[in-house]
Amino acid sequence: MKKPLPVGVDNFEDMIKSGYYYVDKTMFIKELLDLKGKVNLFTRPRRFGKTLNLSMLRYFFEDTGVSEKNEGNKRLFQGLKIIEQGKEYEKYMSRYPVINLTLKSAKQPTFESAYGKIKNELAEEFQRHQYVLESGKMDDAVKSLFRKIADGKAEYDDYSSSLKFLSKCLCQTVGRHVIILIDEYDVPLENAYFKGFYNEMVDFIRSLFESALKTNDYLQFAVITGCLRISKESIFTGLNHLNIISVLDKKYSEHFGFTEREVFQMMEDYGVESRFPTMKEWYDGYLFGDAEVYNPWSVIKFLYDLYSDVNAFPRPYWINTSSNDIIKDMIARADREMKGQIEILLSGGTLDIQVHEEVTYGDMHSNSENLWNFLYFTGYLTKEREYFKGKYTFLKVRVPNLEVMTIYETTIMNWMKDIIKKEDFHDLYRAMEDGNAQKMTDILTGQLFHTVSFYDSAENFYHGFLAGILSQSENYLVKSNRESGNGRSDIMVKSPSLRGRSFILEIKVSDSIDDLENDAKRALQQIYDKRYMEELRAEGYRKIDCYGVSFFRKDCEVRFGKGQN
Repeated sequence: MKKPLPVGVDNFEDMIKSGYYYVDKTMFIKELLDLKGKVNLFTRPRRFGKTLNLSMLRYFFEDTGVSEKNEGNKRLFQGLKIIEQGKEYEKYMSRYPVINLTLKSAKQPTFESAYGKIKNELAEEFQRHQYVLESGKMDDAVKSLFRKIADGKAEYDDYSSSLKFLSKCLCQTVGRHVIILIDEYDVPLENAYFKGFYNEMVDFIRSLFESALKTNDYLQFAVITGCLRISKESIFTGLNHLNIISVLDKKYSEHFGFTEREVFQMMEDYGVESRFPTMKEWYDGYLFGDAEVYNPWSVIKFLYDLYSDVNAFPRPYWINTSSNDIIKDMIARADREMKGQIEILLSGGTLDIQVHEEVTYGDMHSNSENLWNFLYFTGYLTKEREYFKGKYTFLKVRVPNLEVMTIYETTIMNWMKDIIKKEDFHDLYRAMEDGNAQKMTDILTGQLFHTVSFYDSAENFYHGFLAGILSQSENYLVKSNRESGNGRSDIMVKSPSLRGRSFILEIKVSDSIDDLENDAKRALQQIYDKRYMEELRAEGYRKIDCYGVSFFRKDCEVRFGKGQN
């Protein structure tokens, strides 16, 4: 019997005890102990195993104060790589008090509600450590403040310094320094940027982190995870011992995400290795340091589908788990130059960008380079190579794989539909009714000029573009057919009344600007040759007109013909 696949499992104890398939990432612990970083910030795209890795660290290092529980936690690691490293590393098991905090619940519409969620997370962590109240090592004033924080009744300043306060309480009780784990530290900041209370949230997070990480004499080490490296000036002021490990770093490069070796082994274990080329094309493409890495969330989801049906189609699983607001915002704000750059990426090309690791959400739209950096560090772009020029580091970046390409294309199509809804296309409908192919050509070409286009699946793009525009008419019904070669035209436009007008449109995508005119003629002829009018005639329509439409990048050509040959 195969082990169940851990879809959405991000608790290490649950992963091991429930017998899920676990890709062993425990060498992360070894590297962390070997390098001895005091405060370590790991930035990786969403759904790349950050939460599970932090959970693993907690179960490895935490002294729960209960010997039976500690022994149970140690058993979770039996047979894993870290145990093979010997007693030099085993001695750290169940050794330190651990403060474990996640900030992902702070995705809220107002500062008050976001702050309330963080306050609740802090209160719950205090409740988890209530045993310190029974230690006899704290005076009444300290106990009183501890209880206020745990009950959610303390003041703003108490919560902003609560991690340092809890560190002190734990250290005095247990007699060892404290490990602090903070997951998704940038979620409240990203959310606040889009919701309009960024400065308030920065102030609170800065206070929380400064007291916990900068002036905390009770700290053993800290591990923080997020998607983006927020500049030291905004959050980590004066934190000189901060180690930032981004997707550019060669250190820790294989611990987040799956390597090709790990992915192929998984597919062999489930007997679906024949689909490896599809897996690679859709979910590979990331380069962390020098390590080639797959998106682990999507790999597990596709593997789950393949195990039920080895012929299952790949899908963009990541699109539903990651905020695509950034891409929507980027496309909406893009000027002509940026639209051209987006189109280069969508055609499989590359851009050269200077690295700006300390980008803030507020700086994101100050120039295009900041935005490309943002997309790179959050997983929407990957590096093809890195090079040094003058005094600066540059990257040649591209879209990592078909999954992310699909996310861009889907987002662009949705954006285009929203734009089309705001336009007035009465002149286009009138031209179509009048048989004025030149007027239709001019209007469609003008609309294309302001659109972000993609050409690797151009047929789909132009079909959606034209059908979307025609669907805005209140006087006609539009029937769109995307399956070519099935004896039906691309688009039918018809009046609700059988006495009214109806139109057939066939689309061709040209290989060059010189082919536009001929391809429009060929599209029109195809309507006649394949007798596409018969479907409308069978329904009872008699007034039928036909259009052949060809596209090449931002240009269009329309040819008109009557509905009989």
